[in-house]
Amino acid sequence: MKCSVDVLTSLSRSVWRQAALALIVLWLAILLLFRETASSIVSIWINNGTYTHGFIVFPISLWLVWKKHDILVRYCPEPFFPALLFLTVSGFLWFIGQLAEVNVVPQFALVFMLISSVVAVFGPQISKIIIFPLFFLLLAVPFGEFTQYKLMEWTANFTVLGLRLSGVPVYSEGQQIVIPTGTWSVVEACSGVRYLIASVTVGTLYAYLTYKSLKRRLIFICLSFLVPVVANWARAYIIVMLGHLSGNKLAVGVDHIIYGWVFFGLVIGLMFWIGARWHDNNPDMLVVVNEQFPEFSNKKISLGGLIFSGLLILSLWPIALWQLQIDRIQISKIASLAPISGWNVVDHALPTWTPKYENNSASQHWILENNQNFIGLFVAAYRNQNKDRRLVSSINKLVVSGDPIWSKVSSGRSHIQFNNRDLEVHTAELRSVSENQLLVWQWYWVNGLWTSSDFMAKLYTAYSRIIGHGDDSAVVIVYTLKKSTEATSSILEDFVKIAAPEIEKTIEQTMRIE
Repeated sequence: MKCSVDVLTSLSRSVWRQAALALIVLWLAILLLFRETASSIVSIWINNGTYTHGFIVFPISLWLVWKKHDILVRYCPEPFFPALLFLTVSGFLWFIGQLAEVNVVPQFALVFMLISSVVAVFGPQISKIIIFPLFFLLLAVPFGEFTQYKLMEWTANFTVLGLRLSGVPVYSEGQQIVIPTGTWSVVEACSGVRYLIASVTVGTLYAYLTYKSLKRRLIFICLSFLVPVVANWARAYIIVMLGHLSGNKLAVGVDHIIYGWVFFGLVIGLMFWIGARWHDNNPDMLVVVNEQFPEFSNKKISLGGLIFSGLLILSLWPIALWQLQIDRIQISKIASLAPISGWNVVDHALPTWTPKYENNSASQHWILENNQNFIGLFVAAYRNQNKDRRLVSSINKLVVSGDPIWSKVSSGRSHIQFNNRDLEVHTAELRSVSENQLLVWQWYWVNGLWTSSDFMAKLYTAYSRIIGHGDDSAVVIVYTLKKSTEATSSILEDFVKIAAPEIEKTIEQTMRIE
C-alpha cells in the first residue's frame, strides 16, 4: 500500500524531529561529559585574540546547513550505527590527549565527537550534503601557535634580506635586527600567526561559497595559507623601512600595529578580488538524484538504540580517565646533588639567568666550578600534571618573548653521551643586553626515559599513566658561558659525562618522595 504525499511529508517531519532531538541529547551529553575540554576551548577564545573567531564558527556552520535546507528536506534521517566507530575513536583520542596533557588533542577529539554524532543520527546521505559545514567546525579549535617560532624566523630572515637589497646596512642575530637608526626585534606579535589563522578561516569559507570545483577550492585554500605568510614578511620589511626612513617617527608605536592590519586587509582583499574572477555560478547547487523516502517503521527503535549506544561509548572515556587518576603526594624539593668529581658547588659566578619553567612541583639551580670553568645546572620536577602544571608546555621556555635582559639567538640539536647511553639534546645560544652569551643544553626525564623530544615525552607520560606509574617528569638544563663553539661544547660534554650518574640519582631520589 502506497502512502500519499501528505503522509510521507508527515512521516518525514516526524523523523526529522526525532533525529534533531536525538542529536541534541548526544551533543548535550558530549558537552557535559567533556565539559572541561569544552571550557578550555571557550576560555582560549575569550583570552587569546588570535582565536576570537571561534565564537562565530558554529553560527556560520549552522547558517551553511540552513542554506541547504531545501535540499535536505528531500531526505529523511537514517540512524547509521557504523558512525559509532568514529565516536569511539574520537573518545580514545580524547583519552590519550588527556593522559599526555596535550590540550589540542582532546579539543580536536571533542569536535570530532560532535561531527560523528551528526553522521550517526542523520546517516551518510545527509552528512555528505553538509560535509563542509561539519568539518568547518574544526576551525573552532584553537590550533596553530606552535608555528610561531618558525614564522618569526622566516619573517626575520626576509626582513634582513629586504633591507640588504635596499642598501640598508644590517646586522642580525636570531630575531634581533640592528640597522643604523635603531634595533628591531621580531617577537610573537610579528610572527603573523594571527594573520595566518584569520586568512585560513575566511579563505576556507570563501572558497566553499565561491567555487563548486574541488580543485579550485583546494587551490584557493592553499593560497589562504601562503599569502598571509608572504604578506607578513612584506609587512615587517615595510614597517622597518618606514621607521628607518622617518627617523623612527613612523611605525614605532600603536601605528605599527595599525599599519600591519591595514596592509594585511588590503592584501587579503586583493586575494579575494582575484579569486572572484574565477568564481562558479551557483556553487551551492546540488543535483538530487533520489527523492524517494526510506521506510520509517523501525526508526524509533533504532534511534533509541543509537542514543543508548552513543551515551555508553561517550561515558566510557571519562570513567576510564577517572580510574587512572593517581594523586600522589606533591614533591616539595629536589634531592641533594651528590659531589661530582672535580666540580665544586659555588655561588653565582655566571650571569644571572633562570629558565622559565613555570608552575613546577620543585626546582633547583646549581652553579659548579672546575679550573675556572663554570657550569649552570637546573632541574625542575613535575608531578600530578594538569593544564596548569605541565612539563612540556608552550609557556615553558628558556627565554620568554620580551625578556628585558636575555634573548635566544639560535637553536639546534646535538648528540651526547649520558650515563652510557646516546642522547640527543636541544641546544640554544642566549645573548644578554651586556653581550654575555650562554650555550645551553636541555633534555627531559619521564619515568626513567631520557629524551629531548616533546612528542616522546608526551607519549611516554600517557603510557606511564596507563600502566599505573604516574606522570613523574623532569627537565634538565646545563649551560655555560660561550667561548668558541667547540671549546664550550667540549666543556659541557666533559661535565655531562662525569655528572650524568649524579644527575640521574638526584632525579630518582626526588621522585621517591611519597
